[in-house]
Amino acid sequence: MSVQSSAPYDEDDFTLRDGTNIRALPKVSLHDHLDGGLRAQTIIELADEIGLELPAANAPELSNWFADQSDSGSLVEYLKTFDVTTAVMQTAHGLRRVARDFVNDLGADGVVYGEVRWAPEQHLKRGLSLDDAVNAVQAGINEGIDDVRSHGKRIRIGQLVSAMRHAGNGLEIAKLAVRHREQGVVGFDIAGPEDGFPPTNLQEAFDYLMSERFPTTVHAGEAAGLDSIESAIFDAHALRLGHGVRIAEDIDLEGEDEDGTYVSLGRLAQWVRDRRIPLELSPSSNLQTGAIAAWGENIEDHPFDLLYQLGFTVTVNTDNRLMSATSISRELTLLADTFDYDLADLETFQLNAAEGAFLPIEDREELAEIVSEGFDEAGA
Repeated sequence: MSVQSSAPYDEDDFTLRDGTNIRALPKVSLHDHLDGGLRAQTIIELADEIGLELPAANAPELSNWFADQSDSGSLVEYLKTFDVTTAVMQTAHGLRRVARDFVNDLGADGVVYGEVRWAPEQHLKRGLSLDDAVNAVQAGINEGIDDVRSHGKRIRIGQLVSAMRHAGNGLEIAKLAVRHREQGVVGFDIAGPEDGFPPTNLQEAFDYLMSERFPTTVHAGEAAGLDSIESAIFDAHALRLGHGVRIAEDIDLEGEDEDGTYVSLGRLAQWVRDRRIPLELSPSSNLQTGAIAAWGENIEDHPFDLLYQLGFTVTVNTDNRLMSATSISRELTLLADTFDYDLADLETFQLNAAEGAFLPIEDREELAEIVSEGFDEAGA
């Protein structure tokens, strides 16, 4: 199934209808994979260093290959593109280079706080230890932060260490994350094939993280439905839902008339909404992986607006910028064009993300102030 994710945008098109430059707005990124955000040119250069054959010879063609391969409507097929990106991220040099580029790209897109998630256990094929890998990524992050700040911009980045839910290394990776909590790691995640691999498979890891008071987010409600979301919250103690878009399956349409649409929320949806559990929604990716297939195959079918209008804590994310050929600014533009959002709506999405960031409360309040000041200046 081929899914049309969106019309193409040039960077100059990232504007609201009132002319506001979306790229210039301060943004918060919560769901962005390191191995899904590489520059095509960086892949080519790193592949050349290790003698890796690629499916395309130049950066534009390689970018197109990733976009085409990812536009399948299947999470399983989507994940196969990561065989290429992870292959060039098996050395300290490769990880450091990719992380530095990653932060620079976020800074160029107006991100003031970002959490970068990745799975260290997938980067050990050329002799790195888990700790070596985490240290290499942090070194690249630090260099990227210095680069962004040297251009007069502000940015803060935290690592989210992911365990692959099918690999059986959950407790080891959880301990790795906690071990580096004072060196840049701000949270824990599980990634990989969701359907058939529930959070309870890693229960020991989640119990350990709870005992250490270490925050977690869990991929749930993307390739599996309400049972996966429920397990993420109540078994894995997740403070956020990675995607979580299929929480909309717990919302029933009661009727429509000239005054509006009437819905009822199931108990799980009510719980997620009332406790302001952030949904890390990624519109383009959700289309590509088939996460919203129950509602349709186009961006206007995405339940994002339904969730927003009902008061869920929606956030806007990219998931994998390379695979979806996107950025936070592009995702915001796409949503604004589709659902007629204005500056106030986009600010709400960023404030929701600031609220859900894995930071101390004082830092989250400061981040919210940065966001609001930036949006006030844009609207003045």
